[in-house]
Amino acid sequence: GGVGEIGKNMTCLECGEDIIVIDAGMTFPGEQMPGIDLIIPDITYLKNNQHRVRGIVLTHGHEDHVGGVPYFLKELNVPVFGTKLTLMILENKLKEHKIPGSVQLNTIKEGGVLHLGCFELECIKVSHSIAGALAFSITTPQGVVFVSGDFKVDYTPIDNQVMDLARIGEIGKKGVLLMLCESTNVERRGYTMSERTVGATFARLFEENKTRRIIIATFASNVHRVQQILDIAAQYKRKVAFSGRSMLNIAEAATKIGELKYEKGLVVEIERIQNFRDDELVIVCTGSQGEPMSALTRMASNDFNKVTIGANDTVILSSSPIPGNEKMVYGVINNLCDMGARVIYNSITEIHVSGHACQEELKLLHTLVKPKYFIPVHGEARHLIFHKDMAVQLGMPESHVMIPNLGAQVEFTAKGMKRLPNVPSGAMLVDGYGIDDVSSVVLRDRRHLAEDGMVIVVVGFDAYSGLITSGPEIISRGFSYQQENEQYIDDAKAVVRNAVSRYDLRDYSCFAEAKRSISKELKNFLFKKTHRSPMILVLFIE
Repeated sequence: GGVGEIGKNMTCLECGEDIIVIDAGMTFPGEQMPGIDLIIPDITYLKNNQHRVRGIVLTHGHEDHVGGVPYFLKELNVPVFGTKLTLMILENKLKEHKIPGSVQLNTIKEGGVLHLGCFELECIKVSHSIAGALAFSITTPQGVVFVSGDFKVDYTPIDNQVMDLARIGEIGKKGVLLMLCESTNVERRGYTMSERTVGATFARLFEENKTRRIIIATFASNVHRVQQILDIAAQYKRKVAFSGRSMLNIAEAATKIGELKYEKGLVVEIERIQNFRDDELVIVCTGSQGEPMSALTRMASNDFNKVTIGANDTVILSSSPIPGNEKMVYGVINNLCDMGARVIYNSITEIHVSGHACQEELKLLHTLVKPKYFIPVHGEARHLIFHKDMAVQLGMPESHVMIPNLGAQVEFTAKGMKRLPNVPSGAMLVDGYGIDDVSSVVLRDRRHLAEDGMVIVVVGFDAYSGLITSGPEIISRGFSYQQENEQYIDDAKAVVRNAVSRYDLRDYSCFAEAKRSISKELKNFLFKKTHRSPMILVLFIE
């Protein structure tokens, strides 16, 4: 997963009898998958080789890297390794999925070394938009594999723990066989701004909105940004209330392990906000991407009983819309504006910085690691190709760079790099409690219903005479058939009666053919009248 697409990142390394899995993420469905909750990688290959899987190693705690782990663990009982915050986030997910506590969760640290089978993994600190993010230098019998994880080069990080560029340079000097590097921002020139620039913007906005209530929506996982909000709120003597399940869960987890620090009494429960004046309060919530059930979206829809948006509210969206989410985000912004709030978002001021490396940072990593071979990952097709071209411009032979696809199997030996036949791969669809039980026919029917609606035809008949005794009745859902036009309805019923008249309803064997005939002729009639093709369901009632 994670190549030719954004999300559901998963990479496997295999050597001899050992397999290790790096990340197991998820992604959200597009408009062509109505009713699907989320999408996870197909792990058929791993299930077929589960006796060789030594563990799952997590680079960081974002959904596109850990969201698939609970589903993975339902199929394979293997140990999981990650930093403190990553595992705290995962623990909450495992509780939600009612996965037993027997799962082995093992904490790894920056600078630590982990042995899994024939693999030796060195954990390297990187900067990202979540604490506890790692890159891995993996020593194998064939050579070193360097996995960047998600990163950016932030020289002034909030935790003052700069990405370990010195160690990466040392690894590069010793020789690296292969690098797998993320490609998210490869099209963007220059450098990604430091997280501290957002703090400076927050400070200015707090000063400009001294008398107003401030509501900030941001990614719950961006603990360093939440820390900056807490620090500035304390400076301006404001209480902070968290809202949204993921915000509450991650804030609690980060506080437990010391990633989030604040004075006792600074944070209050959302139920207590009525006890404070507007200028004494900051609400930090989920919903920066316009997610339908998030706290901010419900506030913007006046559907949140704890917070009512008014003219004295300043709402800050500290994020950029993820591609595909623009409509939802701007819908929320428009609703907030209609309710009288002052809304500040990334198009207006620099209230968000990315957690991913831009071109110059990617070039720096390539120069430090100096890999013999390179596979770009974590991006859509255009990102991977752009990243390949960048590597070639930096002096790497084009034959030493491979653009992967889902399920790509690449072999490295003393003879070099070779592409092997793909392993089973693709997407597993999560629909309620079911996984991958949604066929293409079901999705096709859902799209059909969403676009054109349904028409139900009910025909009552006498089994002895074969005559119609009631109806035909025509019922529609999600399809307008001009109920006010009696002639139109009568014509539709006549089409059904005409189709039924060609069959002897005393003979049960003809029912299937009769239903097909009614569906076909009524569909043609409705399309001529409305240019719509609703799904048609025919019921015979004896």
